[in-house]
Amino acid sequence: MPFSWSPMNIRLSSSANRLTGRLGEASPRTRARLTGVVYLLFFATAVLGSVVAPGISGPGATGDAAATANNIVTHQSSFRLGWALDLTSTALYVALMALFYQLFKPVSRTLALLAAFFGLVGCAVTAFGSLFQLAPLVVLGGSPYLSVYNPNQLQALALLFLNLSVQLGYIALVFFGAFQIVLGYVIFKSMFLPRIIGAVIALAGLGWLTFLSPPLANQFLIPLEVLGFVAEALLMFWLLVRGVNSQRWTEQTA
Repeated sequence: MPFSWSPMNIRLSSSANRLTGRLGEASPRTRARLTGVVYLLFFATAVLGSVVAPGISGPGATGDAAATANNIVTHQSSFRLGWALDLTSTALYVALMALFYQLFKPVSRTLALLAAFFGLVGCAVTAFGSLFQLAPLVVLGGSPYLSVYNPNQLQALALLFLNLSVQLGYIALVFFGAFQIVLGYVIFKSMFLPRIIGAVIALAGLGWLTFLSPPLANQFLIPLEVLGFVAEALLMFWLLVRGVNSQRWTEQTA
């Protein structure tokens, strides 16, 4: 249905403007802590998604189509829940991009916007990849129209979709890497957060860029994941507990 300027739409628009206005009027420390809360929610849903369905991002890594299909069919509820949590974490990361922009635009509006764009592209690729994560449930769902395929073909299709979701995940990580490099630089140049946090964030971003060559990245997967987790967790906890130096944030705005 095309957008129309009905009384309800006008009221909703007015409410959104008031909400945006309140965020703009909030103190720098309040903004930072709100960002930390959303960051924490992102971490919680992302980790829960991995725990509930650890194979959702690529049980196809084993290359065993039959075993992968059996795992999905046997644990459908966990698979769906893990998928939903992953998608929720992506939505929270989208919100985080807007909050980061608001928080860091005093340093450089252009760089804050560039970082947000890189992050949003990464989120878009991740969301698109979620379609391929969910596709195996459709393929293995036993619908009558799929009877033209034999079981081996359906299992192979399910594995193919999962592997495609993994490849899209690699692409998303490259954009998230670019986002973290820019964000790390902005934090390093800011006067209201510790420079070491910016350096660690940027270093983690450089690590994610190795997914331009997935075989190379997979050789260092565990160190890259640990570095990425530590970098974002450090920023999250600092924003959540300490916030930002309000006086320096205000000075940099001027």
